[in-house]
Amino acid sequence: MFLTLMGTVVIAGIVGYASERSKFTRNGYVPSIIICVGGAFLFFFVRIMFGIGFGSPGLNAIVSSIGALIIVPTHYRKR
Repeated sequence: MFLTLMGTVVIAGIVGYASERSKFTRNGYVPSIIICVGGAFLFFFVRIMFGIGFGSPGLNAIVSSIGALIIVPTHYRKR
């Protein structure tokens, strides 16, 4: 379980860096990585508690990171 958690953090960090590098988001590198890691942690613990997931832990990390990048910045962005 510990190795799965560490893999989730690494994958979320890569997704955050890649999204900022490809100009999918314009938050900055560090905020994008923090948002991705936070979303991946949240979904990881939801998967453990309730058994909700998409199959493999890697796919869960990617989907939750992208979801967090879409939800968090657009929710707090000023109009």
